[in-house]
Order: sequence, then C-alpha cells, then structure tokens
Amino acid sequence: MPLSGYPEWSPRDRVIERDLLGSLHETFRLHGFTEIETRAVEPLERLVGDSETSKEIYGISRVADPGEEMRAGLHFDLTVPFARYVEEFQSELVFPFRRYQIQKVWRGERPQEGRFREFYQADIDVVGRDSLPIHVDADVASVMLEALAALPISPVRMHINNRRVVEGFYRGVGVTDVPQALRSVDKLPKIGTDAVRDELVSHGLDESISATILELAKIRSDGGEFVSAVEDLWESSRHVSDVELHQETLARGLLELRETWESINSRHPQMVTVDLSIARGLDYYTGNVFETFVEGDDRLGSVCSGGRYESLITGGGFPGVGLSIGVSRLVSRLVSSGRVSVTRAVPTVVVVAVIHEDSRADSQRVANILRGRGIATEVAPVAAKFGKQIQYADKRDIPYVWFPGAAGSADEVKDIRSGHQSEADVSTWEPPAEDARPRVERH
Repeated sequence: MPLSGYPEWSPRDRVIERDLLGSLHETFRLHGFTEIETRAVEPLERLVGDSETSKEIYGISRVADPGEEMRAGLHFDLTVPFARYVEEFQSELVFPFRRYQIQKVWRGERPQEGRFREFYQADIDVVGRDSLPIHVDADVASVMLEALAALPISPVRMHINNRRVVEGFYRGVGVTDVPQALRSVDKLPKIGTDAVRDELVSHGLDESISATILELAKIRSDGGEFVSAVEDLWESSRHVSDVELHQETLARGLLELRETWESINSRHPQMVTVDLSIARGLDYYTGNVFETFVEGDDRLGSVCSGGRYESLITGGGFPGVGLSIGVSRLVSRLVSSGRVSVTRAVPTVVVVAVIHEDSRADSQRVANILRGRGIATEVAPVAAKFGKQIQYADKRDIPYVWFPGAAGSADEVKDIRSGHQSEADVSTWEPPAEDARPRVERH
C-alpha cells in the first residue's frame, strides 16, 4: 500500500542522491567541519515547543503495548538533537565546535511536490562558548554557497536579513508583539502582500504600522544601498517614546548585515542579496538570517536556510550560526527535471563469464582478485553461451565482460559497448576512470 510523503528512489535515482550526499560530505570536510550522528528519537518534551512544526511531530510507541504512554518522537529537524548533544557532551567538545550532520528527519506536513514527510537534511553549525565572532556568519554562509555550487543544480542566490534590524525597526514604529508580526511577514511568498497586511491588522496592528512593515519588507539590494533605504524609512516612521533604544538595536543589526553581505559577496560575487522580507519565523534566531533559492525555480522555494542564534542551549552561553539544506527536495527536482542522467544504475564494472559450471570456482577466483584491487565485479549467474552472458551484462548496463582463459591461454576482457576485446592480466587490468563507478552527468 503506497504511503504519500515517503520517497522511494529507483537505483538510478539513488545514484543521484548518493552523488549529492557525497559532494556535501566532501565540501564540509574540506572546511574542517566534524561529522556527528545523533539518534532519531528524542523525548517529546524536548521536541514540542511553540513553533508550528511542533504540530507535525511523529510520536512513537510500541505496537505490542498500545496503551503505553507516548514519551518520545522522531526528530523533525537536526537542530533539536544537536542542541541536546552539545548540552550533554559540552565537556568533551572543543569550542568553537564546527559540526556537520546529514541524516533523515520526519515531519508530518502535507506532502506535495518537493516536500516529504521523511527526508534527508544536511546541517552545518559553528557553536561558540560564551562568544562567537560575527565573521563566522559569513564563513558558514560561504561554505553553504560553495556546497550548493558543487551540486548539479542551477545557480543559487542567498537572501539575507538581520533580526536586529527587524526587531529595532518594528519596535520603533510601535509593534509590541514582534514574533507574531514576523510569523506573518514570513508568509509573504506563500499568501502575498494583501493577505499578510490583513493578518497583521487582525493581530492588532493599525493600517499605517502594517503598511510601514510591508514597506521595509520591499527593500532589496545587491549592494550596500540598503542601509540608507532602511534609515530613510526609519526617519519617516519612528514614533515610540523609547526610540533611542530601538535605534541602537537597528544600527547594530545594519552593521552586522552590511559586514556579512560584504564578506560573502567578496567570496561569492553576484550570489547574495540583502532582502528585508526574509523573516525566518522561528523565534530562536537573533541576528543574521538566510534563505537560499535556485534561480529560475520559484516553485521549489528555499533550499537552504538558517541563521545566527544567541544560544543553542536554554540558559545561554552557546551562541552559534547554522544553515540547513533540504537534500531530498533537490534530489526530487533533479530526478524530475532531466537536468542530470546516470551512466549506469549498478556499481558493477565487469562480469566474469563462466565457461561451464565445473569452472565456476576459477571465475570466482578472478572476481576475488579484481575486487581486491577495488574493481566492482560480479560472476555470471549461469554458464550459458557467451552471447547470453554478454546480454546479461548489457541489460544491467555493465560495461565489461571478462573471459577466463581456457587450457592455459590468456584471459580476455570485452568492452560490450564498442565490441573491442583484448588480452588482460587480472593483476594489472584497470578500467578507464570514467567507468570505475556510476556517474551523474549534467545536461
């Protein structure tokens, strides 16, 4: 019985997924991030919070005891288990701790194109002890842009904002419930300006404040001019009594945002945009926030998001910045787009033919030697005519067939694509590099 929202990949699709995962592993490793893995299950009290995602948690209990109290659930992201991990093992970690984690997560949201209930997520975080320099924000963002640029997808553009800019500005124009306003603004791409304005008003903001918030959200810049645009809007809109305090928050946020944009842009020109509509509705972000989009593919939405937080752990003391890629969404789009193809679905490079069943042990010895040298090898399942054994390899996209020499004659190997056949020594023969394993090719 099919279950919606739980992807099952064909062998060829799985090659694409493994290629993406391998590329991410390599990029993160090159930048000195340490891989960890956490358990899939966390206590429910740790998973359940105030965010909308809390409504999508899958709880677990034993089938054998349906009356048992449900106390645990599957993690819906990798941040919650990472926070628990740092809290438990902080005495063993060296800070700043550079971690990457690629695991499946489970989220009970409505399945749709590119959105699943079970999917791979790839996270990187840098967490400090007591403090963390602002330059780390740009460092982490740059690693993610490098990781995405290495994948067989269209170019991406990262949009950045700063929660201090939003916090200072919103409070300076009279917003008292900033988190609620942020959750509304976060819906702009989904429901549009008019619907967001109506929602803001329904939550108690007057028309003028709602209009000012939406004017702020319109500010976008591929250069440094966003600073003056925000300052001009601020001068024309501020009106609360303690405006100096909020202006200080705003100024700090603009400084962080400009420094981060300049640093990322110096490393990845034309790949980053300051976008004051980026809200990131989760409350724990406190500084720069990031959303990344594949250019020319608006339906896919953000493929990488995250930001700076004051403390990973409740109680403070562990500031950090992290970003997350929805890997399965990218795989799904690549599979359906035709932008990539796979050279073959099976890892096997060569099939060793069997002359007759009495000689199967000889074919097996050849296969063992080739495998020992790192060449993926199978032995033909039956000692049929050689033409049948070649057809078997061809149907499975295996490029070579090995023929053990009879009565002391030399072994031979055949490239069944070209038909070329030549003598080969099992201790020295190597396939061309492009045939060594299945490859993903871009179009």
